[in-house]
Amino acid sequence: MTKNADISHIDQNQRRSRAIVHNGLVYTAGQVPDDLSLDIAGQARQVLDKIDALLAEAGTDKSRALTAQVWLSSRDDLAAFNAIWDSWVVPDHTPTRICGRVDMNNPACRVEIQVTAAV
Repeated sequence: MTKNADISHIDQNQRRSRAIVHNGLVYTAGQVPDDLSLDIAGQARQVLDKIDALLAEAGTDKSRALTAQVWLSSRDDLAAFNAIWDSWVVPDHTPTRICGRVDMNNPACRVEIQVTAAV
């Protein structure tokens, strides 16, 4: 983690940071799966695992998630995605959420998720 005054950057390169911590909040970049050969359930698990790791590095966890933006490449994946999502969120601590269908940069990518959480 690199620090810039009151802003901490997690896994930063010349183009992006995977997460930024500022003013008691952590903002993750959109996270995508590494294994694009997986079905929506497998891809969703990979993405949520990445988010868990970023939140942990920032000093927080999914129980403190405030909001999530979910992008799916197919509306047909919504039910299967929701099953994974519902098992990931902490009961009584669910964040606000939007979920939309988009054309992904890589057509094999089925899900991308961005989360904002309190530290």
